[in-house]
Amino acid sequence: MKKNPIEHFNDLIWGDTLERHGLPGRIVSAVMRHLYAVLRDVFSGQLNLRAMSLVYTTLLSVVPLIAFSFSVLKGLGIHNQLEERMYLLLEPLGDRGVEITDKVMALVHNVNGGVLGGVSLAFFIWTAVSMVQKVEASFNYVWYVSKPRNFARRFTEYMFVLLIGPVVIAIALGMITSLQNEELVQYLLRNQFIGPVFVATSKLIPYLLVSGVFAFLYWYMPNTRVRIMPALLGGLAGGFMWASMVIIFTTFVATAARTQAVYASFAIAIITLMWLYLNWIILLIGAQLAFYIQNPAYLRIGRREPRLSNSMRERLALNIMLLVAQAHRHAEQRLTVHALSDALRIPSLTLAPIIAGLEDNGLLVPGEMEFLLPGREMARTRLSDILNVVREQGETGSYRDPRWAQAIDGLGRELDDAVLATIGDMTLSDLLDQAEERSAAGQLATGNGHTVDQD
Repeated sequence: MKKNPIEHFNDLIWGDTLERHGLPGRIVSAVMRHLYAVLRDVFSGQLNLRAMSLVYTTLLSVVPLIAFSFSVLKGLGIHNQLEERMYLLLEPLGDRGVEITDKVMALVHNVNGGVLGGVSLAFFIWTAVSMVQKVEASFNYVWYVSKPRNFARRFTEYMFVLLIGPVVIAIALGMITSLQNEELVQYLLRNQFIGPVFVATSKLIPYLLVSGVFAFLYWYMPNTRVRIMPALLGGLAGGFMWASMVIIFTTFVATAARTQAVYASFAIAIITLMWLYLNWIILLIGAQLAFYIQNPAYLRIGRREPRLSNSMRERLALNIMLLVAQAHRHAEQRLTVHALSDALRIPSLTLAPIIAGLEDNGLLVPGEMEFLLPGREMARTRLSDILNVVREQGETGSYRDPRWAQAIDGLGRELDDAVLATIGDMTLSDLLDQAEERSAAGQLATGNGHTVDQD
């Protein structure tokens, strides 16, 4: 049967046609798969919606964030460096960027001058914190994380970012400025061979800084464990896209005189919104790429709603309770949702509904630092109670009882009785003892096997 173009395309990307051509083929195949996955997610619309939401939040919080940063840096006497760099941030907007920056800085100085009252100041602080919260929520969406940080962690970590972030940026900018004045640097610039190379390399520093900021956000902001290498690769890709976007957008603003004539005074607002949207969508695309680098199994399936069979849900519920019970019995161990996800090799988004059901029925309780703990004594937790969570809980029901055929009703009862006969009155404590006995027996058998091989 002849394949259509779509089937040929899928075979090319997801098959081994390219990989058979050695290392170059594998590289091309990996690039095409990641590019396809990211573009699919962009065109699905969710990343666009979240980027637009972040644009709205940015408009509300940009003045409080900058004012907060200036308050921190003013105590260190280096706030003027940040003000100079603010003009570079909107440089792609041309003269309009200078005008916008002047107005923003005027508002910032008003805030720092004590113009606001108590209620307005509280609102400004709230908008600054909500900005960081929105970014975390967007990254959690990209990383399939269903639970955000708890309030205590949010407050401490958000304040850490708001306090330390401006200081780190100012120190980095100061180091770059001081390096440009060093005698060794001046000597290298005057050298006819090394000078041109050094100048070209120094122009990459701002883009490397952007890539570093992106990589830090990809590693730090999601409420899950992100490995360093995916965060770095996502940051480099995001920095490259951002640098390319700056060049393209600057050209667009310079040649869009007709658009500015049509929109008149509204043109500055429209251009600003476009600039903010492009920055946020690039940041989210880089985060999505970092996720796929760390989780290549999702490249083809994408963001599909997890669907589990009843058998899978029952096994997951039992396995979750077993792992939590093991961690609780050994006091030095603690389990979070993300640790369970790593242990079971199943996304936390898939585990979340089952864990929520176990918590609603009192079988699990969240402890400190988001650790999961058994909700009752393990000797009083019957396995039938765990199975009932996924077999009976969560039904929406109907206005009248379903009318089963007599044969089906009888067969259903026999199946339920068979399950109960299998587990009987077995408790979670019994299951845990059984699992540890099997583990000990397996280790003993392995040790005996090594002894035989040595003989």
